Amino acid sequence: MSEVVFVGTSDAFGAGGRRQSAVFVRAERGGMLFDCGATTNTGLAQLGISREEIDVLLISHFHGDHFGGIPAFLYASYYIDARRHPIEIVGPPDIEERVHQLADAMGHHLRDREWPFPIRFREIHPEEALSVGPAEIQAFATQHQPDANPQGYRVRLGREQIAYSGDTGWFEDLPRQIAGSDLFICECTLHQAGLDFHLSLDELREHRDDLDCGRLTLTHLGNDMANQRGQLEIETADDGMVIKL
Repeated sequence: MSEVVFVGTSDAFGAGGRRQSAVFVRAERGGMLFDCGATTNTGLAQLGISREEIDVLLISHFHGDHFGGIPAFLYASYYIDARRHPIEIVGPPDIEERVHQLADAMGHHLRDREWPFPIRFREIHPEEALSVGPAEIQAFATQHQPDANPQGYRVRLGREQIAYSGDTGWFEDLPRQIAGSDLFICECTLHQAGLDFHLSLDELREHRDDLDCGRLTLTHLGNDMANQRGQLEIETADDGMVIKL
């Protein structure tokens, strides 16, 4: 059995006073984090999740609310946790260089020190599969701002499959990409359709019957969605919510 813990469920701007994107998955063979927004360390601490449990950071794209917490995560693992076992950082093409550029801009340089634990970067491209840590990962392209190298993922953890949209607008191939998943963690920034690179509740209502998944849970909620979480016919995530698969 796998356990999914929503560490951060807001949009980029902290709508509803919640944290930025991060979802922790605890599986039989290890733990992984889907995205690592800038507020991730705070969320992990508040929820009692040890960074030592996390073997893999799986990054959907290069926007700060999805990968901006990586440098602080690594430094906390070094200074606070005295980590010794490896961590793998998996993401779209250029993941290693993008993380280094981010770290340099933040003053948390990663290149100029010896780390007591191996940091392994691994790229995954759309339509590629990768075995990493506790999971088998399949990537797919999404409808988001292209310069962020956006991707979604299907992740198999033993018998369970989780689909994760990252950030995306609606695109015709989305139902095929997530079909058969036990849980689809889907972004829903907007209530009404208004952007072609973020999903809305209206669009998901329209296409709900096309989404072949055991459970659909909405995250990355903007202001309008945050104000209605827990009150809709489609399940909405909140910081600290736990799902057992």
